Amino acid sequence: MAKGTEHEKTEKKSNKVMPIILGLLLLGGIVFGVKEYLYYGTHEDTDDAQIDGNISPVVARVGGYVDTIMFEENQHVTQGQPLVKLDDRDYKVKLEQALSTQKLASASVGVSESQIFATSANAATAKANVETARIKLQQAQRDYDRYANLVKDGSVTKQAFEQAQVTRDAAQAALLASQEQYKAAQEQVSGTKNQLNVTNTGVTQKQGDIDFAKLQLSYTNITAPSSGIVSKKNVQKGQLVQAGQTLFSVVEDNSLFITANFKETQLNNLRSGEKVEIEVDAFPDTKIDGTVYNFSPATGAKFSLLPPDNATGNYVKVVQRVPVKIKINASKEIMDKLRPGMSVKVSVIYKG
Repeated sequence: MAKGTEHEKTEKKSNKVMPIILGLLLLGGIVFGVKEYLYYGTHEDTDDAQIDGNISPVVARVGGYVDTIMFEENQHVTQGQPLVKLDDRDYKVKLEQALSTQKLASASVGVSESQIFATSANAATAKANVETARIKLQQAQRDYDRYANLVKDGSVTKQAFEQAQVTRDAAQAALLASQEQYKAAQEQVSGTKNQLNVTNTGVTQKQGDIDFAKLQLSYTNITAPSSGIVSKKNVQKGQLVQAGQTLFSVVEDNSLFITANFKETQLNNLRSGEKVEIEVDAFPDTKIDGTVYNFSPATGAKFSLLPPDNATGNYVKVVQRVPVKIKINASKEIMDKLRPGMSVKVSVIYKG
């Protein structure tokens, strides 16, 4: 009888414990469900996100052999800091050649100016000769008119009249000749002035050659385009580099941000300026705040190398993702730990 009584007591306890356990589980489920409902009523989450930053590839603008390398891999540099120097002897020779050519062109300008002075003097002399010939013609014409009247009444001989006529005709011819000489002298002055303009244009062109040679020479000194950390070094001393070749990259300071790829069905609740909670996979215990900055103008698929064409008849509806840029609001100590490419989880807090 005692054993039966104990068995009955155990069954009664089991019957009481099971409802309690089930009730606790149900209560826990209700609390969890309410908590999740309230959370997702004000949050939009995604783990399809990573840290991005401005990475500037440094490209050689001229070719040449590498003379000096003044940085190490993963070294911090400042904007304008010299990093690589190419052998510049060829470019210095080209600059000297351009300077010499300009000197010759400048000397030609002096010669052209002297020619203008000489031709202007000749033109002035020719103009004076025209005036002299005109005066002589006027005098010869007056003598001719006077002899023409005197020859009618026999006051002068016909021979004297004919001599006056010859003198007048000679004066007319001399005036025409001097006028032609003056015209030719003026054209010569105009020609030398045109030649001077051409020479001056040549000097200007040679100055452009000098500026270009100086610019090419300056490109042999490769400097940091911005302050940041140098990485992906792809250059060695003595290496022959070509124009357009990428030598290294610089990850710019203070340029980190997050690109979060939200589903298109999540965009309805997202607005610029909304607060964001950020969790970096590499530092799970470090909570970082952020702010929604802006939205991509197209989905990620549209920017892919081979964007999908839904007009081919093989259409399958897939939820697209839209990149959202998020600013990181963190201390310098935390920002120094972050690196582009790190995976993060973001949660945007919006007003439901």
